[in-house]
Amino acid sequence: MAFGTDIRTWFEGRWHEGDIAVMRAADHGIWQGSSVFDGARLFDGIAPDLDLHLARVNRSAEALMITPTLTPEAMLDIAREGLRAYGRDTAVYVRPMYWAIAGSDLGIAPLENSTRFALCLEAVPMPPAAAQTTLTRTRFRRPVLEDAVCNAKAGCLYPNNARMLVEAQAKGFGNALVADALGNVAESATANVFIVKDGMVFTPVANGTFLSGLTRARHIANLRADGIEVREAVLSFADVAAADEVFLSGNFSKVTSVARFDDVTYRSRKMTDHVRTLYMDWAHSDVARMI
Repeated sequence: MAFGTDIRTWFEGRWHEGDIAVMRAADHGIWQGSSVFDGARLFDGIAPDLDLHLARVNRSAEALMITPTLTPEAMLDIAREGLRAYGRDTAVYVRPMYWAIAGSDLGIAPLENSTRFALCLEAVPMPPAAAQTTLTRTRFRRPVLEDAVCNAKAGCLYPNNARMLVEAQAKGFGNALVADALGNVAESATANVFIVKDGMVFTPVANGTFLSGLTRARHIANLRADGIEVREAVLSFADVAAADEVFLSGNFSKVTSVARFDDVTYRSRKMTDHVRTLYMDWAHSDVARMI
């Protein structure tokens, strides 16, 4: 099922209109899960950090032992060409993808230099600035590198995220706040997490159990440049409950305010709104323009 509308797909050297079929029944990616992707955003005619997202999909492919076939620069040229078909007022989700075609060793290990690539563009509106969500704890946890490819944005990781999200939504919440293997706060089911306490901003230290997001890094840099102290730290669920405010960070929404965590309601979103303003000011600056 398509994620958005007005879909364009680059596959096998050219652009195609619509959500075309790109994977075959015997492709390693479909029956052994060797697929990676990344996500960037076009909005207001700009695509901040698009180059970094394209570079990361190659790193994800290498982590999953499949061979990248395009340089980030080549992907950027392809993306720019495809995005020109959309109007300035259209927000677009940009998703480059790799998957293995063949496997070795009884088909389990992906075969080197046996990779396909596609880049999918879908019109998906940006959530409104006032959007909020709610969080609850989940019994599912983030794995460690010894268990799963935590250092890749890999499709095979997402069924675990889905379990977290479905459990949270069944309890009447919008998202799940997830622990790492040691029981410390890692992230939400869909995005990185920040808390605010006494004017300082905290986020879980990147310990290898979750992807330390590109948008997360951008918020940290923007806040520090604005003179606000940001600490990467080991955070407990009690820390989150005691926070003045909480927000999520990810490419899709950039910043999402959290209204409630279990039975704790947050009355403030002052820092959250400031983070959004800082991000949008940076994104619209000349240094950030990619399109």
